[in-house]
Amino acid sequence: MPLPLLVLAMAAVVTASNVLVQFLLGDWLTWGALTYPFAFLVTDLANRLHGAAAARRVVLWGFGTGVLCSLVGTQVMLEFGPAVTPRVALASGLAFLSAQLLDVAVFDRLRLRAWWQAPLASTVVGSAVDTAIFFTLAFSAAIALPPSFGDVAWANDAVPFLGAGPAAPLWASLAVADWSVKLLIALAALVPFRALTRKSAAP
Repeated sequence: MPLPLLVLAMAAVVTASNVLVQFLLGDWLTWGALTYPFAFLVTDLANRLHGAAAARRVVLWGFGTGVLCSLVGTQVMLEFGPAVTPRVALASGLAFLSAQLLDVAVFDRLRLRAWWQAPLASTVVGSAVDTAIFFTLAFSAAIALPPSFGDVAWANDAVPFLGAGPAAPLWASLAVADWSVKLLIALAALVPFRALTRKSAAP
């Protein structure tokens, strides 16, 4: 798969996720939760087929796309304010860049092991970091940012954890649900990863 096609795939995943995150899927997820994890697949494909340096370039293109989407989102006004608050934009960019670059590093470290170990391990680690950074920075009241960055009081309301457990801030349930989807998609993504890299001569 040519590198420019992977760049376009990353841009498409990031753009679609930024749009679909506006639409709820049940109590704990948005539709964007189903598309965003495929960014890790694109990064891992670039790493396997073209190497770590090329994968980092794909990540940077994805980051640039995300920044552009966030800038547009801050100008789209919904009923309760902008579609993307500065706080969410900051959290999203930092989480994406940190997690994807970590994914590249972990994959490269494991690239000579069994074919499934590098993509699975790098995606699991990257997904955990992505979820932790994004939800903590975007919604935790423990992170003090100027009020102009966005109101997070709603995300800190105490509710039963995932609807059934002890009381916890709402954003904690959102984070765990999101990470669970990332893990499921990480496993499912091994199928297209194997299919698209089976004939690759790269290590």
